[in-house]
Amino acid sequence: MPDTTRTPLPRQVADAYVDALIALDPITGTFLGVRECSNALPDLSPAGAQALADLARTTLDRLAEAERAPGGDSDAERRCARLLRERLTAELAVHDTDEHLRAVSNLSSPVHAVRQVFTVTPVDSEEDWAAVAERLAAVPAALDGYRESLALGLDRKLHGGPRATETFIDQLAEWSGADGGKGWFEQFAASGPESLRERLDTAAGAATRAVAELRDWMREVYAPAVTGSADTVGRERYARWSRYFNGTDLDLDEAYAYGWSEYHRILGEMRVEAEKVLPGADTPWAALKHLDEHGAHIEGVDEVQRWLQGLMDEAMDALDGTHFELATPVRKVESRIAPPGSAAAPYYTPPSEDFSRPGCTWLPTMGQTRFPVYDLVSTWYHEGVPGHHLQLAQWVYVRENLSRYQASVGMVSANAEGWALYAERLMDELGFLTDPERRLGYLDAQMMRAARVIVDIGMHLELEIPEHSPFHPGERWTPELAQEFFGLHSGRPADFVESELIRYLSMPGQAIGYKLGERAWLLGRENARKAHGDAFDAKAWHMAALSQGSLGLDDLVDELSKL
Repeated sequence: MPDTTRTPLPRQVADAYVDALIALDPITGTFLGVRECSNALPDLSPAGAQALADLARTTLDRLAEAERAPGGDSDAERRCARLLRERLTAELAVHDTDEHLRAVSNLSSPVHAVRQVFTVTPVDSEEDWAAVAERLAAVPAALDGYRESLALGLDRKLHGGPRATETFIDQLAEWSGADGGKGWFEQFAASGPESLRERLDTAAGAATRAVAELRDWMREVYAPAVTGSADTVGRERYARWSRYFNGTDLDLDEAYAYGWSEYHRILGEMRVEAEKVLPGADTPWAALKHLDEHGAHIEGVDEVQRWLQGLMDEAMDALDGTHFELATPVRKVESRIAPPGSAAAPYYTPPSEDFSRPGCTWLPTMGQTRFPVYDLVSTWYHEGVPGHHLQLAQWVYVRENLSRYQASVGMVSANAEGWALYAERLMDELGFLTDPERRLGYLDAQMMRAARVIVDIGMHLELEIPEHSPFHPGERWTPELAQEFFGLHSGRPADFVESELIRYLSMPGQAIGYKLGERAWLLGRENARKAHGDAFDAKAWHMAALSQGSLGLDDLVDELSKL
């Protein structure tokens, strides 16, 4: 019989936390592949948020005991404990300042999570669809809880931003079928079996009405109440969110200066490639506009989905055995089209813990049917292979050597986004981006990440634009200037630029993690290379780096440097 009197070690505490978290948050359970979670949704009310905070505090108390237990100071236990403490402390800092009472976003609100979880809920059998019907029936209560949280936020003068609110209302209108069509949940349920048709239609109809009711409340009550409030968050809130997304307390002024240094470096490279694409072009973005019309492109939504799948398969075949050693389950990744009403940016969803659901990349088409290749290649190296998919699927594959927590819910955004941006650069280093169109597209994506550091920190902290800037030198950042700057320094369409700006306003500190995370990965690799000299093995380093689970940026550099 197991010794139940022995104090658990940190990895056991971390995994017990995951079990308890899944019980409170079935959405997390579904993303992990726990089928028993398929019929439920979390409590999105203030009481639900408090339950999560109570769990975090209890876990931190248990963790302190576990670290004192025999064996609690081993390297494996130490790394897990460090991550668990950092993550839960950062989450509590956000909770204790009531950020959950103003969670309005065009990308990451609780309502977005409710909708997205249906795209990864199993639908392989009649039993699966019966669970879906129960989950659909739970949507009204979940949205009521979310509205209760926002209403309490209004009472406490804690507002979401007006811009994010306006966009969120538009998304709710689309999801509710306000244009006269079926709502998103009704469209989803339509593919279920006829044997459950009445249950599915009834539950989907109730979910759609709940979305419409939330839309009306947001439009009639919430939006008027937040009119005139700030879209930006200020230095104190920004620092708190930056810690949450980056896993460390950043020197924000240094990070802002780094963003500008990268801006100037990348701009120089872009000019070289632009001259190859369109000799005499006034700016690199003039060359990109030329590519929008005259460059290589994919015609058709089905065609671009297949093309992106082929691009990832090609990269997988080229990299496996040469720069990575990939297990068979990790080699499977699927290209999919994002459901209507998504934000403009592509995204990735990891595989389930048993790999029964593969990792997937998602392309929001935004109504387009023509897709320039320059805008896709490095993005899919980022989202798919060797980016998010190789890292997050590898975590799942080696989870028994880590902990369930390190391989899943303990993810630090900047660690994952930094790896994915490093992956883009790696493909450039390995010679996959020699074509001028594709390389200019890659550099445009790099410029977007440098611009994110500049405008995200700049507008939230209202910093001064430096004198060496070609754009409004000496002025202080505003959201309006940020949108103009981003539009001038991006090959992406206006609706994408606007969607990105609202994302930065409603997720302060997240967007800077791409470039700052890439810097951490590059520094860790360089330190390891110097330590090993000619004996440095990049393939071995990559696999060891991808197998250590998540860490905040400072801890990441420390661990990568030792590999």
